[in-house]
Amino acid sequence: MLNIRALDLGGPQAFSHRFAEGAITVVLGRNNAGKTRLARAVAGLDPSPPGTLFINGNDVSGLSARRRRVGLVYQAFVNYPNWSVFDNIASPLAAKGGKRKEKSEIARTVRALADRLQIGELLDRRPESLSGGQQQRVAIARALAQQGDVLVMDEPLVNLDYKLREELTLQLREIVQADELTVLYLTSDPKDAFTLGDQVVLLHDRAKLQSGTPLDLYNAPVSPEAADLMSDPGVNRLDDQTLVRPEHLRLAPQADTDVPFDAEVNSVETSGAETFLHCRVNESDCVARLPGMVPVEAGSKVRLYVGRDDLIHIGT
Repeated sequence: MLNIRALDLGGPQAFSHRFAEGAITVVLGRNNAGKTRLARAVAGLDPSPPGTLFINGNDVSGLSARRRRVGLVYQAFVNYPNWSVFDNIASPLAAKGGKRKEKSEIARTVRALADRLQIGELLDRRPESLSGGQQQRVAIARALAQQGDVLVMDEPLVNLDYKLREELTLQLREIVQADELTVLYLTSDPKDAFTLGDQVVLLHDRAKLQSGTPLDLYNAPVSPEAADLMSDPGVNRLDDQTLVRPEHLRLAPQADTDVPFDAEVNSVETSGAETFLHCRVNESDCVARLPGMVPVEAGSKVRLYVGRDDLIHIGT
C-alpha cells in the first residue's frame, strides 16, 4: 500500500491520497497536470519535494530510488540497447540487498517473468530487433524484477496499437491480482480509467480534483473540469452549471421529458462504429457522439435531444 500525505506537486493544494494494495489506481490528467512529477516523486527520482510517502507503513520519503521498492515503466520503450532481453530483465536482480544473487536463481526469475509476459522465446535477442509491444513487455518485466511493492506506470501503452494495448491491459490486470501490487497508472486518456481502473484519481493544475471508482466519477463529477476529464470528446457546456456528455446526445427523443437543442452541423467525422457531429448550439461549440453511420452532412441543421437525467448540474 502507498500512502501519500501533503506532497507538493506545485499546485494550489498539496496532494494526499491512499493507494490500495492489489488494485490499479488510474491517475488521470491532461498534460502538465502533475502526473509525471507524481510518478518521479513516488519512485524517488527527484529531490524529495515537501510531503511524506509511506509504503506498507514505512516512511520512504528520504530514501533514494535504489532503496525504494518501486518499479517504474515509462511510455517510451526504455531498455538497454546493447543488452539482451535476458540481461535487461536481470539487471535489477544482479544485486539485491547488497549481495550478489546466484546466477541460477536470477535465471529462474527472469524466465518466469518472461513467460508471464509472453516473451520467453526472445531472451537472447536485443531490444532493437523487437516490436513495440515486445519492447514494452521487456520494460514491464524489468520493473517487476525489482520485486517491489509499488509499480508506477507513466502512460506505458500510449505508443502501442489498439490490439497490443488490449492484450497488455489484460496481462497487467492478471499480474496485479496475482502479486497484490499497488499500481499507479498515469494517463491522459479517459478510456484507461474505465478499462484499467479499480480506482481513479483526477489531477488538474497539479492538484487532486476528485477520486473514487470510475463510475462514481463519471456519474457525479464535482466540477466542470472533473466532468471533462472523464469524457472523450470533452464534455459539452450548455451554461456555467449545466453540462452534457457527447454520448448522451441523440437525434431522436426517447421520452417526453427529453430536452431538445437546435444545432448547426459544422463538420462530420466517423470511425464506422461511431459518428461525431461537431455543431454550434446557442453560440457554443458542441459535439454529439452517435452510434453507427449517421446520414448527416456538414452545413445542415439538426435537433439534438438529451434525457433530463443525463444533464450534469454542477454546484446544485
